[in-house]
Amino acid sequence: MPPGSVDNNAWVLGALVLLAALLAGGIAIWVLRRRRQRDTERRLHDASCGILKNSLIPDGNGGHIHLQYALLTRRGILILDIKEVEGHVFGSEGMQDWTVLANDRRYTFANPQPGLWDRLAAVKRLTPEVPVTGHVAFGTKARFSKGQPRSVIMLEELLQELEQESQADRSMAAESFRPYWDRLCAAAGSAQGEAASGHSQA
Repeated sequence: MPPGSVDNNAWVLGALVLLAALLAGGIAIWVLRRRRQRDTERRLHDASCGILKNSLIPDGNGGHIHLQYALLTRRGILILDIKEVEGHVFGSEGMQDWTVLANDRRYTFANPQPGLWDRLAAVKRLTPEVPVTGHVAFGTKARFSKGQPRSVIMLEELLQELEQESQADRSMAAESFRPYWDRLCAAAGSAQGEAASGHSQA
């Protein structure tokens, strides 16, 4: 075999090994994220009296708005947007984009507060009788060295806060909100059906 062929074969083999390693690493990261997401969803389910996930509700303007999570709690309805970012997060209410610094990487994402407030307004319109609050919750790998902006909370802190409430107290308090929660769930089901039929204007 000519020497050049040996070099080419070695190069191809090395490239295949590198590709396999990258694929394996990518799959491992995906599996880890899915496992973390399932654990978060289980804890949210166990710490609340009702949960809506990835639902559409009417936005009051003829369209629909997406809810990542809505929870029925002893204090009312909690709207939750979860952000998984890694690094130091710099943002404020007046900034259009927030910045993340992670090792040698720097990137931005849209300020999540206006979207949360739009969701809160849509839920309050459907359930004006119930206290409605909301948070943008960041995972454990996010750091806010300059302080957390309004409506921002660390996900683990929120989960622990919800889990500290006893099941009995949680259930008794939430029952008074049940009719209004059912109204929200019905609106979400109706909106999902309209969107699936192509009637959504959002």
